[in-house]
Amino acid sequence: MKLPSRSHRAASRKRGVVAVIAREATLLVIERSQLVRAPGQLCFPGGAIETGEEEHEALLRELREELAVGVQPVRKLWQRVTHTGVDLSWWLAELPVDETPIPNPSEVAAVSWLTIRQIETHPKLLQSNLEFVQAYHEREFTIDGLLG
Repeated sequence: MKLPSRSHRAASRKRGVVAVIAREATLLVIERSQLVRAPGQLCFPGGAIETGEEEHEALLRELREELAVGVQPVRKLWQRVTHTGVDLSWWLAELPVDETPIPNPSEVAAVSWLTIRQIETHPKLLQSNLEFVQAYHEREFTIDGLLG
């Protein structure tokens, strides 16, 4: 039996995108609902990229679905394959001041604005998000308006 080539495996890998939204030296994070994978875990909002969808399009759709908000994608900050094999991209996005995130209870249990320190020390932080915070501390990318 012939195994798929590495490039074929990479092409068929699940892809995802998350939004990194900064406001007043804090970042928007969510607690995942009990109805989704990794229930109760803390992470940035986002999700799977659907077939034929560009990263920024998935970001817009996911934020509408999870939090009923429109965001403006700014730029990709970082990308890694997670320990679960998802090719995940973190995008800096802007949330209009007049938009208030409203959690979709089937996906999001709670919304919080936390400092980078609060995020990295949170006991329920998803591993991939801890790696993102570590990369931030290692200055692999910058987030305007964020300290720490």
